[in-house]
Amino acid sequence: MDDKAKILLVDDREENLIALEAILSSLDQDLIRARSGEEALKALLTDEYAVILLDVVMPGMDGFETARDIKRRRKTRDLPIIFLTAVNSDPDYAFRGYAAGAVDFISKPFDPWVLRAKVSVFVELHNKNKQLREQTVLLREQAALLREQAALLQA
Repeated sequence: MDDKAKILLVDDREENLIALEAILSSLDQDLIRARSGEEALKALLTDEYAVILLDVVMPGMDGFETARDIKRRRKTRDLPIIFLTAVNSDPDYAFRGYAAGAVDFISKPFDPWVLRAKVSVFVELHNKNKQLREQTVLLREQAALLREQAALLQA
């Protein structure tokens, strides 16, 4: 079983994806690329992700639209989104980003240590939540087995 978390990297620029992969490779997780909002939404249909790093400015569907679509889906509404934006971007971006469902903003060019630290927190949180879900399933199975045994003893 693969215990690596998936991290979705969404950016229309190849050099930004390469930079993200270089910075995050030391976390030893599965880094999945998407070159557009549409591609990101397709990726979310098939896999579970720990966190999404989402560029704000992309042609076609921008980061805000993509985030809103992600948050509308039941399966992905709790997925943390970190927006990536240029330093000289519109001050309104932060408000729009948080309104669309972002948990954080990181300005480009980003500090590698800060980016890794933030992403690793969400990977750890994802792994703990996954572990809790698995333990819940086991406890329910054990409770059902105990109820069956109790019913047999009473019979």
